[in-house]
Amino acid sequence: MKITLKLFANLREYLPPDAVENGVEVQVADDATPNELIDEYRIPRQLAHLVLLNGIYIEPQKRDTSLFKDGDTLAIWPPVAGGRTPHQSNRPES
Repeated sequence: MKITLKLFANLREYLPPDAVENGVEVQVADDATPNELIDEYRIPRQLAHLVLLNGIYIEPQKRDTSLFKDGDTLAIWPPVAGGRTPHQSNRPES
C-alpha cells in the first residue's frame, strides 16, 4: 500500500532524493508500523519527537503497534527548543 511520509525541520535530510519539498509517497507492507518506517529511513528514534498519523498524535509506546491504511499520511517533527521562560526579561540587568 502507499502512504505519504512528511518530515519537518532538520528531519527533511532523511527523505529520499525524489521527495517533493518535505514529503514523499512510499510503498509500505500491510503490517508496517510507524517505528518500522522511522527505522527504514534511518531517522533516529530520539529525533522522531512528534509523530502524527493523519493528524492524530501517536504516543511513543504505540508506534510499534499502530498500522497504516492505504492513503495515510505520517508526519514527523523533531524536538523543538527555544523561546523564553515567563520569568525572563529582555531588559539588561542593572
